[in-house]
Amino acid sequence: MPHPILTDLETIASSTAAENGFDLCGVKVFTHLKPMTMQVQIRHIGGGDVSLEECASFSAPMGEAIETSQLLNEAYVLEISSPGIDDQLVNDRDFQTFRGFPIEVAYRNDQGSELRQAGLLHKRSTDHVHLNIKGKINRILRKDVIAVHLTRLKG
Repeated sequence: MPHPILTDLETIASSTAAENGFDLCGVKVFTHLKPMTMQVQIRHIGGGDVSLEECASFSAPMGEAIETSQLLNEAYVLEISSPGIDDQLVNDRDFQTFRGFPIEVAYRNDQGSELRQAGLLHKRSTDHVHLNIKGKINRILRKDVIAVHLTRLKG
């Protein structure tokens, strides 16, 4: 179950990222950690890599925005990073950027069971996610897709 203030934190993180030239890729809140940890993932609006220095410099305005919002009334750790391997592909830019990369698609079949298929990302069309599996293109209906994650090549 998501933290009750996650939506508000995502809104703050998204606007703060945009003000600083970044797109927000995701926010996670780990309340089981002491102190609580908030992870914010960003990337450049133009799609370029975010350096360690840029993550560090974004920490100050992000922390200031959280403090100003007064949403968190307990100690927390703020972690800023950029997406990397094992991350979920979500938007069109993700699917274009990682074309040809190894992915795993979790999806539901007609009986409602969850299945997984791994291969190289060929493309995502309006209706399907296309995987290259040993030279053969397999299509999975987008409406059945639960998640698409980057994976490491098995070798």
